[in-house]
Amino acid sequence: MGLGRWAFGVGGELSWWYLPLIALPFAILQLWTVRCLAKAQRRGRPAGRAPYVALALSWLCAAGFGLTVPDRVDGELISILSHLGGSGWAGMSVALCNPLGIIAFATAIAALAFAHAAGREPRPSEDELLDAAEAAGAEHGMVAHPLQ
Repeated sequence: MGLGRWAFGVGGELSWWYLPLIALPFAILQLWTVRCLAKAQRRGRPAGRAPYVALALSWLCAAGFGLTVPDRVDGELISILSHLGGSGWAGMSVALCNPLGIIAFATAIAALAFAHAAGREPRPSEDELLDAAEAAGAEHGMVAHPLQ
């Protein structure tokens, strides 16, 4: 997404904007998601399929974005797709790059949310709350108001 077009010979001046404004935030989201997944694993809580599917979709859209996002080379906009497929693909690249980038970020945020939810401590059950209330000397499951 940031500097991959240099490998295809279409790197230009816009790459230096894509790197800090697109690639870096995307990388931070991915690392944060992995950190939340590791926390869930340390706590022995299964993350399920949702964060992994969202990550896979995010990477797929990010790869599509990287192939279609244009860069300015010698005064004209060229993407990897238009470089490999010919100038007829330039318009299609411009039309596809924004939706692919938006979907890549949306699914990365969804993966982070799923991973964060998997790593949270579980809420206490109603029985655990009632047992705690009885241990505190509450009547009928109700704890006395702290200001009384």
